[in-house]
Amino acid sequence: MADWPEGWQAGGRPPALFRRFEFAAYADTRAFLDALAALAEELQRHPQNINFGTTYVNVTLEAAGAELGEAERMYAARINALYLRTGRGG
Repeated sequence: MADWPEGWQAGGRPPALFRRFEFAAYADTRAFLDALAALAEELQRHPQNINFGTTYVNVTLEAAGAELGEAERMYAARINALYLRTGRGG
């Protein structure tokens, strides 16, 4: 599947999606991280890697199976929606 949600890139072994989210202030970064944690608990699926600094968050989603598919696309889309609702989109 080559049509990933906006900003996500596929690659690596095991297959994974990656995106960097940028924020204006640490409070926005923190709001996004808190919302991401709540989403992960709701879905019972957690990103394989989260790396963050004062004004950015890097998220890596590994494939649930042997290949990236619809489950990863939907999870990435939900994370993008969080981004719009937290520091970036109000």
